[in-house]
Amino acid sequence: MAEPNVLNPHPPEFEQFLYASVGEDRNGYVVTVLSTFARLGLDPWKETAELVTLGHEAAQTRLASLLVQFQDVPTLASDHTRVARDLSQLLPDSQTSGALKRAAATVADGHTGTVQAIWVLLAIIFVLFQMLMLGGSGVGE
Repeated sequence: MAEPNVLNPHPPEFEQFLYASVGEDRNGYVVTVLSTFARLGLDPWKETAELVTLGHEAAQTRLASLLVQFQDVPTLASDHTRVARDLSQLLPDSQTSGALKRAAATVADGHTGTVQAIWVLLAIIFVLFQMLMLGGSGVGE
């Protein structure tokens, strides 16, 4: 597995799970796991990372409890257990990849803030450089 990079800090192994359908909403639009988590007020990547670290059975139980709370897809009210079982099969196996387990733990622990701090620091340096360049052009006129 490739390590998450600066421009996309999320493990690519999460994509198959996050972009899977949980069903259609009342307007006939497909709702994904990513959208479901976001509508429940959860960080989709963090929640997925936590599901990966839980193991298959516990992840399926946790996912079922989240899906039963989600009211935007009417069919989930009666079918959340089957949907959770099917979706949990799409979660990457944390046992097969030490790198994935580390990435999941990093996302779950919220250490992606380091990358954001680097971008903020670079933005500050850029602004200071611009101020220096623009401020120096009017001197002596």
